[in-house]
Amino acid sequence: MAEIAYPTVPAQELEQLFSLTHPDPHSILGAHPTPLGVMVRAYRPEAASVEVIVEGEAPRLMTKAHALGLFELLLADKPHTFPYQLRIVYPNGQDFTLRDPYAFLPTLGDFDEYLFGEGKHLKLYEKLGAHVRRLGDVAGVSFAVWAPAAEGVSVVGSFNNWDGRLHQMRRLGVSGIWEIFIPDIGTGALYKYEIHHRDALPFLKADPYALQAEVPPATSSIVYQPIYQFQDDDWIARWRERDHLRKPLSIYEVHLGSWRRKVEEGNRSLSYRETAPALADYLDEMGFTHVEFLPLKGHPYGGSWGYQVANYYAPTARFGTPDDFRFLVDYLHRRGFGVIMDWVPAHFPKDAFALGRFDGTALYEHLDPRKGEHPDWGTYIFNYGRNAVRNFLIANALFWIKECHIDGLRVDAVASMLYLDYSRSDGRWLPNKYGGRENLEAIEFLKELTETVHREHPGVLMIAEESTSWPGVTHPVSEGGLGFDFKWNMGWMHDTLLYFGKDMIYRQWHHNNLTFGLWYAWTEHFILPFSHDEVVHMKGSMLNKMCGDVWQKFANLRALYAYMWAHPGKKLLFMGGELAQWREWNDDQSLDWHLLDEPKHAGVQRLLRDLNQIYKFEPALWAADIEPAGFQWLDANAATENVLAFLRIAPATGRQLVCVCNFSLDVRHGYHLALPRAGQYRLLLNTDDEVYGGSGVVKLERIEAEAQALYGQDYSVALDLPPLATMWFEVPH
Repeated sequence: MAEIAYPTVPAQELEQLFSLTHPDPHSILGAHPTPLGVMVRAYRPEAASVEVIVEGEAPRLMTKAHALGLFELLLADKPHTFPYQLRIVYPNGQDFTLRDPYAFLPTLGDFDEYLFGEGKHLKLYEKLGAHVRRLGDVAGVSFAVWAPAAEGVSVVGSFNNWDGRLHQMRRLGVSGIWEIFIPDIGTGALYKYEIHHRDALPFLKADPYALQAEVPPATSSIVYQPIYQFQDDDWIARWRERDHLRKPLSIYEVHLGSWRRKVEEGNRSLSYRETAPALADYLDEMGFTHVEFLPLKGHPYGGSWGYQVANYYAPTARFGTPDDFRFLVDYLHRRGFGVIMDWVPAHFPKDAFALGRFDGTALYEHLDPRKGEHPDWGTYIFNYGRNAVRNFLIANALFWIKECHIDGLRVDAVASMLYLDYSRSDGRWLPNKYGGRENLEAIEFLKELTETVHREHPGVLMIAEESTSWPGVTHPVSEGGLGFDFKWNMGWMHDTLLYFGKDMIYRQWHHNNLTFGLWYAWTEHFILPFSHDEVVHMKGSMLNKMCGDVWQKFANLRALYAYMWAHPGKKLLFMGGELAQWREWNDDQSLDWHLLDEPKHAGVQRLLRDLNQIYKFEPALWAADIEPAGFQWLDANAATENVLAFLRIAPATGRQLVCVCNFSLDVRHGYHLALPRAGQYRLLLNTDDEVYGGSGVVKLERIEAEAQALYGQDYSVALDLPPLATMWFEVPH
């Protein structure tokens, strides 16, 4: 046999290999059948020698075919490829025996590439990213990343001394996906992608599909294989069958990092596993039906509260592992509580390690800052017109639902997605193809998102934080809507807080702030939110928003909460609101639990507990939230007296509840309250009761309707209304 002239690889391809820009290093490296036998090649820079080891045979020394570290060996006795290992020896005497990563076929098939190209791969997170798997008898990790503009991509990490020359990836067709399987590594390995682009020096990126990431400020991705076994099958089955629109929904909004802290241990936050029993006990005590977490995906800047996401598929490592997070969700389910999580598809941070300019180009975002950058938050905006970007986000929503058993997603900042001119002055935004301000691509994305989630996981809640009057947010997509289940009622929240911030003598001129919301209360399916956004940035705590002296502030807050719980719409309260905190929320500090030692604060907490308990078991308060038949005014016009009265109704059962509010400082003696039926009305709740810290000036257990018509009702009663108080009465059957 003629002597082989090394290297056997064309110079141009070698140049690409050595510059880490070859689109298919697998076509060079690894084992390749030739007419003369099987040629094995390995690129191991700085190695002194490399041997091919075949089981049952003596090691065979490879020829160093190029000074930069290309080794080759022709095995003339091998007609086809075969299992082998490489033994690599370095000048210092260290040696490593390993399986060749270039001996394996791709872990993505043609159908995966097709679905990805169409933007329809609903389980894309099982293909892209890092996944522990076995190829035949060999265990290892498959890596895949989308970087279409890259000239070359390598996996670097703790397993290869962060050397991009050792694990260069191959590009799969025209998909823009780069892939490699690395044998004999597993869970816990740190890694990133080294990206090579013609217009830049090589740079490192974290994996967009990583299942685990380091604790900030470290930024590496971590190979992770979930092993947690959920035990909430009964919960999931029941939840999927529920008609959420006609069930009680009382949400406790939580920032996990500051709900409770271990002050004696450096003021650290509770872990996922520590939070689970403590939070479940508290939800049970307080009577909430759900918890909503501010985003718990990986985010580099703690001060963003989780809203600037860098690791979309990885729970933040600040509180534990991904399986610890699964334990938290599972535990809450087994205790009977739904879990909603804030989800942020509107924007993402510009951190160099994350999604921005991922392959050297504007890949996930628009290049033009008039469409691609958010002026308020200094972040990038997703390019919803790109199939792969929509697929990334929709698959991500499905990931949290399917893999982590999240019961609902509250989609953040929807208004910023819908409008091209959101928070932009003239000349700083681009109109759509029709010349309008609507973001047509984002609208189609949101429709596809809600339809896909509801099709794949019936019963999962999709909630929109949408702060404008965009029509049909909670209407079906088939009827021209966006398809959400609920929308936060930001208009009600702003109007109501404006009213309660007014001095009592001026409220009569702002009565419409309370009544106006009933003109549009059934245009959408609403949640009434007093969220984290209302108790930060100098807006004041819920207590400090109230007008008056200390006693009046507490009385106003109690009256407000009972008014809110009786008003049509589901309920959401941010943590600390039930404690009547004086200070604004601070994400670096625990809630002021010590305030419960003071009767006034403990009284507010007790009121919230009682409100939830009555609410959950009184269908009149939730069975017809979404239709006018569930509400009737008893007195909407007593502006001068600062009084409101209305009826809540469960049409299917006939159950009714009267809510009467006196938002003035005066005791309203002999107020005439219209009533729908004869009989005795039992007092269910009085926010001025002494047990809540009230004055107790009006003491009664029930009222008797008189056959005297008033305001369209056949009955009425004269009663005294306590100051700054809300009262609930059960209507006799």
